[in-house]
Amino acid sequence: MSPTDAAAHPVKPDQVFDRETEWADLVGFACDPRPGATLGLVSGQHRQGKTFLLEALAKAVGGFYFDGQAAAEAETLHRLAERLGEHTRAAQPPRWQRWEDAVDALLALGDQHPSLVIIDNFPDLVGPSPALPSVVDGAYRRLHQVRRHNRARLVLSGGAPALMRRLFSAPSSLHRLASLELLVRPFDFRAAAQFWGIRSPRLAVQVHAVVGGTPAYRGDLVCDDAPADPDDFDAWVCRTVLNPRVPLFWEARNLLEGEANHADRALCHSALVAIAAGCSTPGGIADRIETSLTDVSHVLAVLQNRGLLYGEPDAFRPGLTRYRIAEPLLAFEHAVAWPHRAAVEQEDATGVWRRAGAAFHSAVAAPHFAQLCRDWATEYAAPDTFGGDPETAVRGSISDPAGHSRLDVDVAVRGTVDGRPGVLLSVGLTRWNETMDIHHLERLRHILSLLAASGEDVSQARPSCYSAIGFGPELRAAEARGEVLLVDVDRLYHGA
Repeated sequence: MSPTDAAAHPVKPDQVFDRETEWADLVGFACDPRPGATLGLVSGQHRQGKTFLLEALAKAVGGFYFDGQAAAEAETLHRLAERLGEHTRAAQPPRWQRWEDAVDALLALGDQHPSLVIIDNFPDLVGPSPALPSVVDGAYRRLHQVRRHNRARLVLSGGAPALMRRLFSAPSSLHRLASLELLVRPFDFRAAAQFWGIRSPRLAVQVHAVVGGTPAYRGDLVCDDAPADPDDFDAWVCRTVLNPRVPLFWEARNLLEGEANHADRALCHSALVAIAAGCSTPGGIADRIETSLTDVSHVLAVLQNRGLLYGEPDAFRPGLTRYRIAEPLLAFEHAVAWPHRAAVEQEDATGVWRRAGAAFHSAVAAPHFAQLCRDWATEYAAPDTFGGDPETAVRGSISDPAGHSRLDVDVAVRGTVDGRPGVLLSVGLTRWNETMDIHHLERLRHILSLLAASGEDVSQARPSCYSAIGFGPELRAAEARGEVLLVDVDRLYHGA
């Protein structure tokens, strides 16, 4: 019996936190007993735990794991041959001159039984060997023609999904062959709080606003230094993300080092500073950094392709795209650390944080809290919370003709009601450091009246208030009458 057969559907190891869905998908792929060689593609941003997860999988099912590194082709083939020789307990490692021979040998492991083969950091191997995707494609074509009972389970793992898509576009089309395409995402905000061991919901929001759900930031970049309690947050910031002696301090800069040239990197920094300051549209960003809309559109596309920005349509003006920073550490860097970078490197971080703390709450924590509220609405709200099935929750804005102003909606929820998609289920406001009361509900009622006047169906729309501080007595009374939905940080993290 093969190692894979013997370890059919192994239980996820305790050291792998969360990742139940990812583990189940990978184990199902690796242990699939059906004939035919299969291909799996695993992608995800840097430091999300792909390697840790794949190494655990290979160990659990007795598979072969190879960590790709940027090196000359001959060196890589030699290292791969040595690893395979160790795995198969061969008297002598094979000698390969071409990738064709290496790939054929790896896939041959599946001739007798399901056999997992993992090549991690695959894009690093493609640089010195650009034809490698086509080589893999050709090997699968031959297998499917002459050795249809081969049960190799090859996993190719790499970086950002956009990069993997570029690698597997024409002339080879491995996406067409893939039976598994798995994206390893950051932990969501609830899982991240558990991973960091944080019980206070408000502290969890603050920490998530700095490091997001990237698991490696806790272990590799701050050596498991987590804030002990809410009172320790300021000191934690000073001893980690504002400390040049800690790797996390440099991580945000490293995220942009892969850009094509210095001009692009400089423009990326400027655009991120503008977005962190609240400019969310291409035109607003261009005005803020005083450059052309063409240049801004280019750099926004670069950042979006790297997975560092999200572009989302405005809830009430679909033709208007609003951008937000996908990586919380980048938002913190460009709103808080970047303006004080020289001072942080030259003086004690405590003084810098004293000056920059207000910017953190207004430019980082407040918009991040709003995004967590949007995530809660689509991921955790109970089915009856909004009177429909929530599908999207985004920002929106509407003009107020009477006041000659723009009114913003922080959480506009749309979903399906009685088979009708796109129904407006809720309009909501979020406040990070403000107790909300009846005047916030009156503002939402005014917004709903303007939307109705513009032709929007608001018959199903429920006013919602989200506050990290709490709610006043009049608003609580309105909640008791069923006039408004109230969501505090406890409900955000523990309720539906």
